Amino acid sequence: MTAHTHTPAPTATPKAPIARRNPIVLEQLGRTRTDSYAWMKDENWQKVLRDPSILRDDIRTHLEHENAYTKAMLAETVPLQEALFKEMVGRIPPAEESVPLPSGPWLYSLRFEKDAQYPLHIRRPRKAGTNEADGPEEILLDVNKLAAQHSFYSLAQAAHTEDHRYYVYAEDVQGSEVYRIQVKDLSTGTLCAPAVESCTGSFTLSPDSQYLFWIYRDDNGRPSRIYRRPLRGGDDTLVFDETDPGFFLSIGVSASRAWIIIERGDHDTNETLLIPAAEPTAPPKLAAPLVRGERYSLTHWNDRFIILTNAGGAVDFKLMTAPEATPDRSHWRNFLPYEEGHFLLGVSTGREHLAWIERRNGNTEIFILDHKDADKGAIRTHARRISMDEPAYTLSLLGVLEYDVPILRYIYQSPTTPAHWYDYDMQTGQKTLRKVREVPSGHDPAAYETRRLFAKAQDGALVPITLLMKKGTELNGKNPMLLYGYGSYGISMEASFSTTALSLVDRGVIYAIAHVRGGSEKGWGWFLDGRATKKTNSFTDFISSAHYLIDEGYTAPRRIVAHGGSAGGLLMGAIANMAPELFAGIAAQVPFVDMLNTMSDISLPLTPPEWPEWGNPLTDPEAYDLIASYSPYDNIRPVPYPAILAMGGLSDPRVTYWEPAKWIARLREEAKGGPFLCHINMEAGHGGSSGRFARLKEVALVQAFALWSLQRANA
Repeated sequence: MTAHTHTPAPTATPKAPIARRNPIVLEQLGRTRTDSYAWMKDENWQKVLRDPSILRDDIRTHLEHENAYTKAMLAETVPLQEALFKEMVGRIPPAEESVPLPSGPWLYSLRFEKDAQYPLHIRRPRKAGTNEADGPEEILLDVNKLAAQHSFYSLAQAAHTEDHRYYVYAEDVQGSEVYRIQVKDLSTGTLCAPAVESCTGSFTLSPDSQYLFWIYRDDNGRPSRIYRRPLRGGDDTLVFDETDPGFFLSIGVSASRAWIIIERGDHDTNETLLIPAAEPTAPPKLAAPLVRGERYSLTHWNDRFIILTNAGGAVDFKLMTAPEATPDRSHWRNFLPYEEGHFLLGVSTGREHLAWIERRNGNTEIFILDHKDADKGAIRTHARRISMDEPAYTLSLLGVLEYDVPILRYIYQSPTTPAHWYDYDMQTGQKTLRKVREVPSGHDPAAYETRRLFAKAQDGALVPITLLMKKGTELNGKNPMLLYGYGSYGISMEASFSTTALSLVDRGVIYAIAHVRGGSEKGWGWFLDGRATKKTNSFTDFISSAHYLIDEGYTAPRRIVAHGGSAGGLLMGAIANMAPELFAGIAAQVPFVDMLNTMSDISLPLTPPEWPEWGNPLTDPEAYDLIASYSPYDNIRPVPYPAILAMGGLSDPRVTYWEPAKWIARLREEAKGGPFLCHINMEAGHGGSSGRFARLKEVALVQAFALWSLQRANA
């Protein structure tokens, strides 16, 4: 009898879900459009955010089918995902503690126990006159125990009262960013007040330790009112009622502890209200009324306010000063005059010193000014400067630690250099290294190379590109690349150290960030040139960056995977439609791709606040036409597209789950190529999974998809 070798039949390609089509015609400003997948938006979406279990059955079934298809398509990458996850975990210390923050007789910090997902909030007694501990730790909050009761858990903020008796924290247990605030009595270890429900997670404590100020989140997910209540419970008193649905609210206490500060505004305009900390029940008073198109923020410094503002055409902002008693515009005087190319980012003050941080030529610098030099004029010439001699790096100003102690804390890092925490004595100029980010599995900065490149955009603007690769990489036009982009809201993508990017770079992938317009890497004007009527600059800048990297021999067409999230997901959707032939794959996390519908739905949390960024298609025909011209969901073409992975979160209030789901369904209907994959985290929101290790599984999924896409496109 002859033996026969059995050859297994090839595994059948999984079948993609085909979403049912239910076309509806939408009429708006004399224009019409058809949406076949609007049914994916649950009519009770506000309630779903707070309780995802009530999602409509047909929608849940469809999303589960999408998740199953994505899992099946990427099944061969599971070992790779596991390897990537293991590597990323290996670069995080199993046990770790933050640099302690001094406050009176205590040092406060966060500490991760071995392999813990969440930190312990702790404090230790402080040795008088130093930042050294002088006694055993006290556990204020065990976040692991709190999180164990929920599939998702996140803290937005935690703070102690000035008398160090109470610890207050805001928790989200479903990822919808609807928080509740708890007050813990540290002398008894128990909760001592009724929880504050339905808030944004932002709060502040009056310096007299008597009152809690908190921001209410309404049924549309917007910050709409500020309340005050006695810390240990009692009636809520309305402090401020926001009537503009397009405005955000924030509240805090000045470093001097002299003022409670409320800010209201949008991306273009804001104003500040002040409450004397010595009279926390006093009504807020307006510092300076809003002027449309102008922004300002106040930092208290002894007898004056330092004002960071773009007033008078200071595109990259300037510093002004006004007396503490009269902070209105008529009393504003120049302090650090506007200088083009010096983008001022923030200010921090102590009793005897002031520090500010600015971005110039794409990198950040910190300046420190002594109080005795404050009125000498030309203050930049009197200030000391902290900067680094690297092509691409970032400094982060954490601020003056205590108002009456001249210690400033900052972080330095670069794509090759892990984060270094420094304490800088503003009196003596001495700096002390407090911590270096540990990479337990090992990291040799000399094995990698960072470059700062500049691609010429279609209109001649030079787009910065930060690049990380293995040293000695041959520029032969064959290297695989991951090209990341964002480009919205003036948010800068910093040249920081990423332990996760190393997994790609160690596999021969060049990791690049295209700093497209819409961000602020080259100043606030860089943001203004990538928003509203100029939004398409963000998309063409990214495409120009890809072409430049190809022309310079770093990579080649279809050897690039593009990656972006949230508003960076809009970028991904737009470049998928505009230049699909350039990419092997596109990974879009919580992608803002159904723009025209979202910006036309005033019930959604971020729609009115976002109109300054994109335009209002409900009232402005030109805005409608512009958004309609690039909205990814509305501009899919019947041409070959690369593989696309769209990821969302069921309880995401910022980019709702139906945006990636609808986009993928329409791609399957109208485009060629692919495959088109959708993964919805059924237990999380905008930020994905909670926990320092759990979130890495989603990072590993994206990277495995990227490597899988590169292999498929170049097989």
